Amino acid sequence: MANVSLAAKALEQGKGVLRLAPTWVPRSFCVPGRRIKLHPDDYYVLGGVRGGIDERWLSSTTPAKNGPLTGEHEGLSKVVFQDGDTTEQLLLKDVIDELKGEIIGDRLWDEYKSWPMYSKFFDNMGPLPHHIHHNDEKAALVGQNGKPEAYYFPPQLNNHGGDFPYTFFGITPGTTKEQIKQCLMDFNKGDNKITNFSSAYKLEPGTGWDVPPGILHAPGSLCTYEPQKASDIFAMYQSLVNEAIVPEELLWNGTPQDKIGDYDELVSVIDWEANVDPNFAANHFMMPKPVRPLEDMQAQGYVENWICYKSTAYSAKELTVMPGATVTIKDAAAYGIIVMQGHGKFGVWDIETPALIRYGQLTNDEFFVSEAAAKEGVVISNPSATDPIVILKHFGPNNPDLVL
Repeated sequence: MANVSLAAKALEQGKGVLRLAPTWVPRSFCVPGRRIKLHPDDYYVLGGVRGGIDERWLSSTTPAKNGPLTGEHEGLSKVVFQDGDTTEQLLLKDVIDELKGEIIGDRLWDEYKSWPMYSKFFDNMGPLPHHIHHNDEKAALVGQNGKPEAYYFPPQLNNHGGDFPYTFFGITPGTTKEQIKQCLMDFNKGDNKITNFSSAYKLEPGTGWDVPPGILHAPGSLCTYEPQKASDIFAMYQSLVNEAIVPEELLWNGTPQDKIGDYDELVSVIDWEANVDPNFAANHFMMPKPVRPLEDMQAQGYVENWICYKSTAYSAKELTVMPGATVTIKDAAAYGIIVMQGHGKFGVWDIETPALIRYGQLTNDEFFVSEAAAKEGVVISNPSATDPIVILKHFGPNNPDLVL
């Protein structure tokens, strides 16, 4: 019962808005880009064998799948509850499991019995290997959900572009399945040259991309905000990237045991028609779209844009509150937030953007807004005379406010 009462107290303390602790995730195959505000001494705080920390997970009830060395609660967001001088933390997953629709709304709870998405900052110095996320049907074979995801490149975290700010997406039209299969069969021969059959696109801060499951992609080195379905399934289809060898076990990651060694199975994970789409960029690139007429929003002291809007599995907005403004922002669904710039008030909470965060340190930049609080409207005040407040907001499936 302690967790039930703590969850209810935390929700009441924030008047429907939960404060979250930072959630850091290492990746053994990545080199941190060092743009997510973690202290320079802490990027390898979990030990070299775990790799560097190049991800911060946001509003997550999804455990990270990082192999046998994965830490307890790795990838899971925690709610911070302050009781006098005592600070307690409890898993956001446990709070949602206890309070159900009171947090995420009956619409989502009744359908999913969970919070079915999360977002993250992905911050790698170089490009990732060309890889793929499985759809629901393929992921179910290994007991997971499929994984669509979206990208947005926040200007605040991209003062430099890293080593390769270009992403390979899809497969060049005219390529055959046999050519891709041969690349996969050549995985242990050094460079399997799979990106020879793909196109790279320059990444621009302040824009984004939609990446459904089954799409081959080799994310470039911009720091990326990534709303995605609640899953951590993937398979690496490129054997050499940035002169680093990719372990073969990652090629078969997400493949059922009885299909390991079956290269046709790997090819079948690819959504072929979507990958060879000659209009790939037009169908997947996302420029920000105002949620209401710009003049109306500016007159009230804010601007809000859709930044991820091509999927029914999640959506995301970027909210800017002008210096000196106080606004009330209403949404039709529960959402998580991360504060990118500025300081002020968000409901009852003080919000601020830290410049540097130690591993394990608490912050006032991440929160989760219950559906009831979202519908009632959150009052946001910006006391600065010069600095806007910029907030990224991530929503679950089928956001009633989003018309695709």
